[in-house]
Amino acid sequence: MSCIAPQLETPLAEPQILQVSATTVPPGDWDAYVEAHADASAYHRASAVRVGADTFGLRVTFLSARDAQGRLTGVLPLVEQSSWLFGRFLASVPFFTYGGVLADGQTAAAALAAHATELARVRRAAHVELRHTAPRELSGYAERLDKVSMVLRLPASEEALSKQLGAKLRSQIRRADREQPQILWGGAELIPDFYDVFAAAMHDLGTPVYPQRFFSVVHAALPGLIHVLVVKVGGVAQAAAILVRHGRRIEVPWAAATPAAKRGAVNMRMYWELLRFSVQAGAEAFDFGRSTVDSGTYRFKAQWGAQPVQLHWHYWLPEGKSIPQLNQANPKYALAASWWRRMPLWCANLLGPHIVRNLP
Repeated sequence: MSCIAPQLETPLAEPQILQVSATTVPPGDWDAYVEAHADASAYHRASAVRVGADTFGLRVTFLSARDAQGRLTGVLPLVEQSSWLFGRFLASVPFFTYGGVLADGQTAAAALAAHATELARVRRAAHVELRHTAPRELSGYAERLDKVSMVLRLPASEEALSKQLGAKLRSQIRRADREQPQILWGGAELIPDFYDVFAAAMHDLGTPVYPQRFFSVVHAALPGLIHVLVVKVGGVAQAAAILVRHGRRIEVPWAAATPAAKRGAVNMRMYWELLRFSVQAGAEAFDFGRSTVDSGTYRFKAQWGAQPVQLHWHYWLPEGKSIPQLNQANPKYALAASWWRRMPLWCANLLGPHIVRNLP
């Protein structure tokens, strides 16, 4: 009887990169590559990359890596912005939590990041920002780890979700019944109501607001993936949110509530409706969006059972420069936020879009 030793599979060689190209329009196989990549987000889609261009006229570049057979082996979308606070810079991608390099291996990822660095030098950019969900070994890039996504694993049924949340949260959700909230689900037709709530909330935070057109452009860029929720009390919108779906995960990148909504727990009802919708839609995870650890928003999301998932944002910086801080730790930002809160809402809504177009 002969004994045959098991044969070990020979690891596939990583594809060698023939070239990296930079174009102002995506190659024809861009979206197919994104759809097939395990690390992709909805915002890697060519139409989503162009949101900054279609809303604000920003310069967009599509970097593509190909092997010797011309097969696409990696992509990196870049959007150029320029502000008085940070100068000119390239981001992948701004306005959203997720972006960064998608590649078949380290060789392609390194080639794309190196090309982004050269592009930044040519354009005299102050830095490059690449938004990743995992560590990356990118030569010349520093890593920032102060942000996390808050993600809740979802059960298979609404009943299991209610039990999972616990008695205290269920009580807060039921409290909103006294307000007789009207729950409205829809699409682009609800964006004006959403925007009324969102713009006021951003003003209270001292943050310049996107123009309403931004959300209409996002809705058009991701057909079938966007859902808008508005909760009204007495015919007036008090809480609102926009959901984005990618695969088996649903994310709420934008949500807001009025002070009245918080007093009446209408904001809690809104989040229950978001979670219930996600379970009914068959999603496996609900992404509450990004937060700074131990911040107020972090604690609010954690009470729903959401767990932190580390975000890895990588920066190329000229020698001697430090990673930019767009938060209250930056004295310039804190001063600007304080001044912005004192501005009349109508004025903030008028000026905000001219400023936020260049904030990543």
